[in-house]
Order: sequence, then C-alpha cells, then structure tokens
Amino acid sequence: MLFKGFRSGAAITAAASLLLVLSSSGFNPVAQTRKAAPAAKKNTAKKQTGARKQPARPRREVPLSIREIREVEARLSELGYWTGPVDGRFDEATRHALIAFQKVTNRPRTGRLTRSERAAVMRASRPTAREGGPAHIEIDLDRQVLYYVDDEGVVTRVLPVSTGNNKDFIAEGWERTAITPIGRFTVMNKIAGWRKSALGRLYYPNYIIGGIAIHGYESVPVKPASHGCIRIPMFAAKDLYRLAPLGMNVIVYEGAEEEITEQTEIDETNGKVRPIP
Repeated sequence: MLFKGFRSGAAITAAASLLLVLSSSGFNPVAQTRKAAPAAKKNTAKKQTGARKQPARPRREVPLSIREIREVEARLSELGYWTGPVDGRFDEATRHALIAFQKVTNRPRTGRLTRSERAAVMRASRPTAREGGPAHIEIDLDRQVLYYVDDEGVVTRVLPVSTGNNKDFIAEGWERTAITPIGRFTVMNKIAGWRKSALGRLYYPNYIIGGIAIHGYESVPVKPASHGCIRIPMFAAKDLYRLAPLGMNVIVYEGAEEEITEQTEIDETNGKVRPIP
C-alpha cells in the first residue's frame, strides 16, 4: 500500500511539474479546448446550411391581360390572320389565328399565347403571296396554311389547314392514297351548308378537283391528317365559301419557290391522283 501511494504521489508530482512548465511557456489547455469548440460548431453550421440550400425555382409567367390579348388579336388581324372578333378573349378563332401565325413564321405550333409569342406577333410583318392578283387562293402544303389573296396581290386572310396525310386507305371499294394534289385548279363546285360524303361530313365545301374540297371541319390539327381535302376551321368556312366564287383560281404548292405548271386529275380506275398528260 505504501508503494502504491508512493507511485501515485510521484505521478501527481510529475504532472504538476509538467503543468508548471506548460504554463510558463504560455500554453493553456483549457483555453485551447474552449477556442476549438466554437470553430467546430461553425463548421457544422456551414454544412447544415449547405444541405438546406435549394435551386431557385423558375418564375411563373404573368398571364396576359385582356388588353394585351386584344392587342395581339388586333395585330394578327392587321397582318391578315383570320381572328374573328377582336374582343380580348382567347377563343378558338384566336387560337387558330395564332397557330396559322406560328406555321407561317416557322415557330413551334403550340397554339399557346405566351409573352414570347405576343412579342413575336407584335414585331411581325404581313405574309407574302406566291403570286399576285387577280384574287385567288393559295395552299402551302409545307406550312399547312391557306392564303386568300386579293386583286392587288395582298394576303388578306390566313387560315391554318390540314391536308392529305399521304397514307393509304380504302373507301367505296377503292384503295387510295390520302394526298392533296399540287397544281393549279379552280373552284368547280360549291355546296352551301353540310354535305355528307363517304369519308365524313363537309361544311360549306368548295370542290377543286374530283372529291377534293376546301371545307370546314371540326378537327384541324397542326399537321396533315385528312384523306386529301383541305380542312379549315369551322368558324371561317361560311365566309370563305362567300369569298370564293365558282371559277376562282386555287394554287396548291409545297414550300419550294418554283413555278407551278403541273395540273392533276383523278384516275378513275384506282381513285389516285395523276398528272394530266
């Protein structure tokens, strides 16, 4: 027991000596421990703050006001797009006018009136017809639009259309291809109101060759979807019927700038379109 006590006393004496030496050198272990603790807390706080940081959410676009929508409608109408009443309501007529604008200007065909679309409309210019007067109708198959051109060669009406989708189908026992023929035609027949055909109901059709007509239809998608006819929105069908008398020229072309000289006819043996010899 005395030996153990001696060892303990010796250890205490040695520890006291060591503390004395460290104190004389300016080292304070208690103070160092207190200084290290806040630093550790600070680092932990930084890590926690970093973990809570989230990417900024995109700002929601402010909807257009009635006044701004009316300005867009007025500008579209001024440029020749068929808008219907300019009343500040984004209705089906306005949506079709916007889609026609998006087609003509090669913008995404969304039919959505955003602020970027509004800016594009406000700085746009009137579309240009392929040919000058006299008054006629042009169908651009690439852009999927109809131009009504007046006697001065000015495009006064623009509508979105949906033409033949180039798929094969069978009707009245014939296998046919759903194409809208390219060439020069005239309005050869007209029917006021509804006409029931083997392929569906046509509203105020203007026939240009065989059973192919420009007519109103409930569905006018942004891409070709018909059996060969030229679909236009219902709201404009009656007015176009009145604007397009019998004998009016109709020019159907693809986007390339080339002279249109070919005319076509329906082959009665298979119902397909062929060039006139």
